[in-house]
This record gives sequence, C-alpha cells and structure tokens, in this order.
Amino acid sequence: MKNYTKYRKGYYMPPVMDFTWAKKEYPDHAPVWCSVDLRDGNQSLIIPMSLDEKIEFYKMLVKIGFKEIEVGFPAASETEYAFLRKLVEDDLIPDDVTVQVLTQAREHIIKKTFAALQGVKHAIVHVYNSTSVAQREQVFRMSKEEIKQIAVDGAKLLKQLTEEAGADYRFEYSPESFTGTEPEYALEVCNAVLDVWQPTEERKAIINIPVTVELSMPHVYAMQVAYISQNLKYRDRVVLSLHPHNDRGCGVADSELGLLAGADRIEGTLFGNGERTGNADIVTIAMNMFALGVDPKLDFSQMPQLVEMYERVTRMNVHARQPYAGELVFAAFSGSHQDAIAKGMKYREEKDPSRWTVPYLAIDPKDVGRQYDGDVIRINSQSGKGGVGFIMEQKYGIVMPKKMREDFGYCVKSVSDHKHKELMPDELYQIFQTEYVNVETPYKLVDFFLKKEPDGVRTGEVHMIVSGREVTYQARGNGRLDAVSNALQEHLGVKYSNLTYSEHALEIGSTSRAMAYISIMGEDGKYYWGAGMDTDIITASIMALVSAINRMQNLH
Repeated sequence: MKNYTKYRKGYYMPPVMDFTWAKKEYPDHAPVWCSVDLRDGNQSLIIPMSLDEKIEFYKMLVKIGFKEIEVGFPAASETEYAFLRKLVEDDLIPDDVTVQVLTQAREHIIKKTFAALQGVKHAIVHVYNSTSVAQREQVFRMSKEEIKQIAVDGAKLLKQLTEEAGADYRFEYSPESFTGTEPEYALEVCNAVLDVWQPTEERKAIINIPVTVELSMPHVYAMQVAYISQNLKYRDRVVLSLHPHNDRGCGVADSELGLLAGADRIEGTLFGNGERTGNADIVTIAMNMFALGVDPKLDFSQMPQLVEMYERVTRMNVHARQPYAGELVFAAFSGSHQDAIAKGMKYREEKDPSRWTVPYLAIDPKDVGRQYDGDVIRINSQSGKGGVGFIMEQKYGIVMPKKMREDFGYCVKSVSDHKHKELMPDELYQIFQTEYVNVETPYKLVDFFLKKEPDGVRTGEVHMIVSGREVTYQARGNGRLDAVSNALQEHLGVKYSNLTYSEHALEIGSTSRAMAYISIMGEDGKYYWGAGMDTDIITASIMALVSAINRMQNLH
C-alpha cells in the first residue's frame, strides 16, 4: 500500500519493561466487570436508545450479573440525567449494584453530576482528562504541569462535593488517551490524583488505564499496565481498571494480557459496541475464561435471548461469526468436521460425560442456550454422512447403518447442490421418507401371510400390486424375510445378493413404530438401500426389502 511512510509509532514504552506476567497461562479468577453499554455504547449508536430501551438493557445487565454499571454522562444531556433519575425514583438499583457516572474534570459539569446522584446509595464518580502528547500539543496547548493540575483540581472537587453531600461515593480517574501518553507521566498524574483522594481499604479508588485508541500490539500495552501497577501509590487500596477500545482489533487481547499484567477490573460492552471499531467485548472475554474452566461471574447461559434484546434495542447486528454468540459460531457444514463432532459427542456420552473434549467445539453449545440439532450440525452441499446421520438420530431417532448414512449423505448433497441452499432438519427427514421409506413404485406391498412348517421352513403368500393389478406370489424360505425375498426374486425377475438387515424401535410403548433397514447388491455390483416403518417389526422389514428393490429398479 502507498503512504505507509506517513505513519509512525504513536506509543511510548515504559522506562522499565517487565515480562514476568507473560509466564502466566491465563487469568485464574474473574475481574470486576463494569458495563459501559449505557454510556460509551449508547453514545456510539446511530439512533441512541430511548428511555424505555435503556431501562430494558439495564435490567438485562443486572440479570447477567454485572455489579458495576456505567449509566451515563448525566451532565451531558437531559436524556442522560432523566435516565439516572428514573433508576433512582423507581428503585431499580439493587443494593449490591453500583452505578457509575462519567464527568469531565470541569467544575460546572461535576456539580450537575452530583445533583443527578441524589438518592443513589452506591455510586462511582468517574472523572477524566486527556494526557497524551497529541492532545497536550494540538488540542489543549498546555504543559504537562497544566494538564496534571486539571486532574488534581477535578479530584479535589469530587472529594469536596462528596463530603458536602454526606455520601461515600467512590472515585475513579482516567488519564484519557493513555496509549499516546508517556507511561511515567501518566503514572505521575495518577499518583497526584491519589494523593488528593487518600484511598482506604474500605473505600478504594479506581485508576482506569484506557486504550482510547489502540496504538500498539497487546504485549506492549500489557507492559505499560505492569509498569503502572507496580509503581502506583497506595496500590493495595487501588483497583486498577482497563478500558480498551478496538482500533487494531485487539480489544480482547489487550484486556486479557492486561489482566495478566496486574489489572483488577475491565470496562467494556456487550459484543464490543463502542466508538469507531468498538470497545473490548465483555462477552468474549468472560466466555474465554469460562472455556478455560474459570467462573467469569457473569451468566451468558441464555445467549440467543441476549442477542435478540441487544439487536432490537441498539439496532446493531451481532455478526454471524461473533465468538460464542453469532448464529454460525457452532455450525459445522464440512463433512469431516461434522463426522468428528458426531463421533466426539458419542465418545463423551460413553466415556466421560463430565468433561467437554468434543473436536471443533471449544465449549458445549448448550451452555449458552444453543441446540445441537439446529446450531451445531448444519447441512448443505459440503456436508457428509456424519452430519446428516447425527441430525436424523438426534432429531428423529433414526439410527441408520453406517453404509446407509453414506448413501443418504450423497443423496442429501445432491439435493442441496441442486437447490443451492442449506437444508433444514425437516427437509432432511422429508428426503429420507421420500427416497427410502415404504417406497411403493414400481412394486407395492399389499399384505403377506406366512406360517412355520414342522421342519422350520416358512411358507405362505405375498400380495403385491404390480403394473396396476394385484397379484399373489407363493413364498418359501428359512425365515419370513427369506421367504418373501425368494418370492419376489422369482416372480418379479429381479436379481440381487448380499442382503443385510438391521432394525430398531423409534418409540417405546405398545403402539410404537419400528424402523428396519435393508441393503441389497444388484447385478451391477452396487448396493441399494431401503427402509420400512411400521408398528410391526416384521412388516417394517418386508417393507424395507420392497423399498430396496424399488430403489434398485428406479435408479437403474
């Protein structure tokens, strides 16, 4: 690409680079989660949520398990102010939930924010100002000392107004545009703010290190976080928070490596909605922990309902390939993938149902409210015998022999390829019924009567409709199926060998149906499959034989 020379590194390495955090495999416990969907996420929507929509979203966040929720920028607009007042006046804030409000480090904005908080039991007041080189030089045209003084003055006003209100609000400070700030200067500003607040064990302060714009690879950000964590004053009385955006597509990676590097808290949104390319996706971060056997302390077990609500009130779409939540994230169309999944499911059921080790699936789809038959195995022209067999067994209880699954798989491929579309389970079932079950042309079974002779041989009659008229054939053989097979070969003039047979019950009970499967090898050396379904297993087996003969005739 052209013009790459106009870009250069916009971040600053910390003066001390520590990689000890990189030896950890993964975070071994959940961080404090703070949803910023109702502020950062909402301000990024083409059409911001209405008051009723924000209430619905807020209630979902509480239901999922968020204990800290940023509810807006109440001094920014009357809508934001009204939303917070609605939460207070309608008593919608549980005792174990803390609401967070954002304010710039400006006196009149801070005072209006405190007015909106009247009646709130537990709140975090989040103050920020920008500290980066670009903002200092281009936007504010201020020195480092002047920028630091803005932060200190904002911190003093927060403390003063909290004391005047007789409240015990907690405080949070963010050096906005941290990623473009010299880490040692950002540390200096944060420590100056903490000197004002004098945090205690009972009333910890929050220092939030935002990735306002992603400028580096995730490991660089993690080193910056480690530097801040190791050099912050009052560290045991400070909650170190991260707020990554996703400009480089690394918001999740920044969060995960930042936690390894010493962070205690994550601010983010559901599905990563936020300014520009979005925020860190809390759903993905939490589910990544879940997939490693760590309790994320958030409940995403009803993912389809969450996606429906999110798309409806935000008018955004969850991508079909969005990790854990997208429509197709568990879907396997490839025949080899389907076969491995089906075998893995069977192995787990037989060997170790307490652990999840199924190939190609990082987690059990049922843990997020998805179903195997509609979400995991999806059928199109790329699918194979394992996939179609799995769906037929899971959805309809039809357990075809292995070779028949292969035959049916090719049949399904042909239909899907011809229609150029995915096939739904009911379409698979209809193809199976039409192609294999109780096939009645060119020969139709009407009835049969067989008895056992003293020498063990079965004899009797088989009634068929052939060329539009009913005929009766004499039957004789070592068993019922053998007797009928001999009669049909003799009188219909069909020749086949290597007859194989299997059966199983479809339901349990006195009126249950049975399925029988038969394959025969024609004179051309090919195998032809038929299936019979009836409440009587003998009738089902003879229907399966007639179906196999009919398919041999029809496919010639």
